[in-house]
Amino acid sequence: MDNNKNHPPVKFGKTGVLIVNLGTPDSTSWWDIRKYLKEFLSDKRVIEVNPIIWKIILNLFILTFRPSKTAHAYKQIWFKENNESPLRYYTRSQAEKLRKKIKEEKIIIDYAMRYGNPGIKKKLISLKNEGCENIIILPLYPQYAAATTATVCDEVYRSLMQMRWQPSLQIIPHYESNPLYIEALIKSIRKKISETNWKPDLIVASYHGIPKSYFDKGDPYQCYCQKTTRLIKEKFNDVAVETTFQSRFGPQEWLTPYTDKTLEKLPSQGKKNIMVICPGFSSDCVETLEEINIQGRNTFIENGGQNFDMIPCLNDNDDHINLLENLVKKYFILNK
Repeated sequence: MDNNKNHPPVKFGKTGVLIVNLGTPDSTSWWDIRKYLKEFLSDKRVIEVNPIIWKIILNLFILTFRPSKTAHAYKQIWFKENNESPLRYYTRSQAEKLRKKIKEEKIIIDYAMRYGNPGIKKKLISLKNEGCENIIILPLYPQYAAATTATVCDEVYRSLMQMRWQPSLQIIPHYESNPLYIEALIKSIRKKISETNWKPDLIVASYHGIPKSYFDKGDPYQCYCQKTTRLIKEKFNDVAVETTFQSRFGPQEWLTPYTDKTLEKLPSQGKKNIMVICPGFSSDCVETLEEINIQGRNTFIENGGQNFDMIPCLNDNDDHINLLENLVKKYFILNK
């Protein structure tokens, strides 16, 4: 007796690639911003304080007042034609270009966000349903941190816990020193300099900060950031490069030197012409386009600076797609 004739069809034999970035609100509305901030700031990897106390602070104060400020920032950089944030636009484009470049029938490439849409769980289920027996996760954070890469892993693991038939899993943890990554950054610096009619006195390499207490507990993030800057400086000596840390939140001490404080004092130190690169961001987003290119620019000029420019993130340029291909291809399992 054939017991297989009533068995539902099962897809199999494919490998999935899921590139993951931080996340984005669905719109610039107060409620969408609040929803996004609540998910993001409720993550215990992001905010390591007493959860009971933090829940009160978050819901009574932060989620009451901060959405308006954050919405204002997003409105200044929102891609109105597509009605989406730059982060979602570029992450989707990265996935599409990577798919076209690899062109493997048994490789399915998609993207997800840790917070907001499209979510990790939904995309993992989709890949599994398409027959992906092996899934490669690429968190788009060159420098590992618990608050970024690790929380992506947490969400992936939680999603797999609910699957009866789990795919095999491979995670690419960091790529801060990958030669293609370093070369792409240097190339982007040279391109920006060639497009301007002035030479920078300094290149500021601004990375997203984390509380110093996280580093003290063993987070390697600061070391990875310093390593990336060091490797840039080893191959690019036309202009001095200095590491800073941005986006601090709350009263506690974060990694220093702070980007905003550095931009305030540079003109008085004779550095009146600067460029800022954000190596830790794989796509331009509110932290680069608004915090650096608008707020940072204003701070620098108001304190006596003359020329300021921001070097775009690698986004969906060809060098970045080549890097992403290099990162994921070594993990491919092709069931031929």
